[in-house]
Amino acid sequence: MLLMTIAARDADLGHGLRVRRVLPYAKRRMVGPFVFFDHAGPVTLPPDAVRGADVRPHPHIGLSTVSYLLSGEIMHRDSLGVVQRIRPGEVNWMTAGRGISHSERFEHPASFAGGGLELMQFWVALPEADEQCEPAFTHYGAEALPLIESPGLRCRVLAGEVMGQRSAVRTSSPLFCAHLELHAGVGFTLDGVYPEQAVYVARGAVSHQGQTATSGQLLVFDQSADTLLAEQDSVLMVFGGEPVGPRHIFWNFVSSRPERIEQAKADWRAGRFALPPDDHDEWIPLPG
Repeated sequence: MLLMTIAARDADLGHGLRVRRVLPYAKRRMVGPFVFFDHAGPVTLPPDAVRGADVRPHPHIGLSTVSYLLSGEIMHRDSLGVVQRIRPGEVNWMTAGRGISHSERFEHPASFAGGGLELMQFWVALPEADEQCEPAFTHYGAEALPLIESPGLRCRVLAGEVMGQRSAVRTSSPLFCAHLELHAGVGFTLDGVYPEQAVYVARGAVSHQGQTATSGQLLVFDQSADTLLAEQDSVLMVFGGEPVGPRHIFWNFVSSRPERIEQAKADWRAGRFALPPDDHDEWIPLPG
């Protein structure tokens, strides 16, 4: 059953980078363990603007960041010493645990190829037992992400199981995430495996029981096998899972305990987070 429709809010990250912020939302903080979701771009920047758009080193705790590109390219560096280029059809899965810092840099023209940089970034809250785990980073190439194709439908499984195909991505709790492309007139039915599910319309339009959702809207469902029909050629992000319980969020910090966030704020302010070895000359200060 459809529970609600959420319209993404436009947010300006500065230097020409704008995003559609989907989660959290005032009336719906999470979907399963997914506590944050931004849709950035597509954007193309001139060579002299690229440096200003870089996301300088910044910290995270208590979550996994999931980065997936529809087009363009990003260079990731983190405090574990990982340097990884991410391209469309691949997944960067970074588990912050007790604390990690990373940067996201752009290079002209590769970062804006294929129609401009377009990024889907999720934050997945870790279960309480794993919130203080050792930080880790794993890059998954396209070969680890099953591709399902049928007439008018193309689905890449980014995490968990969708339509009987399971991704090789390791997760800390039961969840699923997929990138779906539908031709006009083609339907898709949610598996209904998990108690919380959502469908985000990145492009196009889909209908459900007479209600149409267009680009920038998120449909939130309970545990049901609802069917959606593409009214136009559409690009969707489908995700959800088992809830992990309420979470506190401040800036890039997520935790089940507010005092842990206060400690993380103090640690970043005092310089107690390690910085990426190859990118440590600048960083984003704590807000406020």
